[in-house]
Amino acid sequence: MSRVRERPWSGELKQAGLALALLWLIGASLRVTLLAVPPLLPTIHQALALTETGVGLLTGLPMGLLAATTVIGSLLVARLGAREALLLGLVLEALGGALRGLGASALVLYSMTVLMGLGIAICQPALPSLVMQWTPRRTDLATALYSNGMLVGEIVAAALTAPLLLGLADGSWALGLLVWSIPVGLTALAVWLLTPASPPRPGAVQRRWWPDWRSGRTWRLGLALGCGSITYFGSNTFIPEYLHAQGQEGLIAPALTSLNVLQLPASFLIAALPSRLVARRGPFVVAGGAAVLGLLGLLLTGAQWTVLWSGLVGFGAGAVFILSLALPPRLSAPHEVHLLSAAMLTIAYVCGLLGPLIGGALWDLTGLPAAAFAVIVAANLLLIRLAASLALDAPPAELG
Repeated sequence: MSRVRERPWSGELKQAGLALALLWLIGASLRVTLLAVPPLLPTIHQALALTETGVGLLTGLPMGLLAATTVIGSLLVARLGAREALLLGLVLEALGGALRGLGASALVLYSMTVLMGLGIAICQPALPSLVMQWTPRRTDLATALYSNGMLVGEIVAAALTAPLLLGLADGSWALGLLVWSIPVGLTALAVWLLTPASPPRPGAVQRRWWPDWRSGRTWRLGLALGCGSITYFGSNTFIPEYLHAQGQEGLIAPALTSLNVLQLPASFLIAALPSRLVARRGPFVVAGGAAVLGLLGLLLTGAQWTVLWSGLVGFGAGAVFILSLALPPRLSAPHEVHLLSAAMLTIAYVCGLLGPLIGGALWDLTGLPAAAFAVIVAANLLLIRLAASLALDAPPAELG
């Protein structure tokens, strides 16, 4: 068995095909356990007698953990190697996700959610490093594919949890959460059996794990990804609330579906044209402009256009997400990919937390539902400014 795990890839075509398939599965695995929770929230709320604060903590806890602990993933990549760090993260995610319903206890639910979130946080900096190791000639395509896996994981878990799992499990939310951990465990098993070990290289350089927070490039790239996070999480938060305030409750489900599903065409487009779209200013500008146009259309036109405008916002947010994740393998030396990706993800998750909070505060202060979208519009205007001023296609030494 050890020979299977340690053997090198055999054949370039076989290597690329298997690696791309595994990267897609890994991406999907990092989202299914997270997005299985929202459809089950009413059942969990009632079963555990949670307060509204408790419900908010349950939904916000993984995001806070990702913001606080992603750098731990960078440390483990440096110490263990990218593949080994990924395997550890997947195992923790699978265990934590599966055990969240153990004993139908709020304490267990929160503590296992912490374990699950830690596992995801460990995996995310490892992924760009594995892209560089497994597909050095196809880094843009590989990033687009694992990002597509993340998007599909979000959509599938959100769409299928309630109608399928609750029906199959006779309403058991605990079993519903456990089922979505099974593909995560199977993905970890596939990586363990089918890929060669990737121990860290010897030397002080390879052991670096703390990102360079003094780098202007790090902050610009992180903020660009953060603008996409504000757009995605802010829109998912406030489009339903806005439509409810407008008396258009019937449009909530179609608008959210459009917002999330229309991210997929962005991933397909980038996968098809990576050399023309990745590490270029123009696509970031177009993506930010599309999100602004979609938000303004949502606020200023009739209800019959709501689903269309919501989809345009989702397309812009999805494009920023994928274009940003493709940059660390492009702009970093192989032994530093995890440093830049960990910093970018940390900044992005903080933005994803703060953006909706600021938007909600603006709504509360002004009493205007549309005010909640001001922070999302501002984020995309900042994105356009960042993209226009950053030489994304220059060598790392020239980036400022």
